Amino acid sequence: MQLPNPETLLADITAKIAEKINPNSALVGIHSGGVWLMRRVLETLKADIPFGTLDAALYRDDYAARGLKTNLKPSDIAFDVTDKHIILIDDIFYTGRTTRAAMNELFDYGRPASITLVVLINRGGAQLPITPNITGAEILLQADQNLQLSQDTKGKLHLEIEQNNA
Repeated sequence: MQLPNPETLLADITAKIAEKINPNSALVGIHSGGVWLMRRVLETLKADIPFGTLDAALYRDDYAARGLKTNLKPSDIAFDVTDKHIILIDDIFYTGRTTRAAMNELFDYGRPASITLVVLINRGGAQLPITPNITGAEILLQADQNLQLSQDTKGKLHLEIEQNNA
């Protein structure tokens, strides 16, 4: 399967995000890929927009089944979320559980006016009534496949399909 260029997809979603920015907007990236994307969006927009990061792993409803990740990243929301128009950025959308967990954590910081979900790739397979508002591409994968976003030492993004062995 030929995968799209993630740099091109990032440019596309950045343009769509730019249309949504208003004086009461803030960007929040979900660790790790969503944070990489958020930082690149901020660099491109060159605007003074509040931003933060979330690691929603402890808020997931399948935490007991997945176990504790060894590389938890601290969430960092240094602005008042209340009444902000949050643009929530993640790399790969699959079941919706990470998004739900991230929204739960966001509400611990306050009550946003709205949340717009932006993802680089929607890989299909939603298990919750959650869907991205802005998507770079839709790539339907089998349940035994994973789509991984990586970043090289120069910050360039790469996509790869991995086969689950479980």
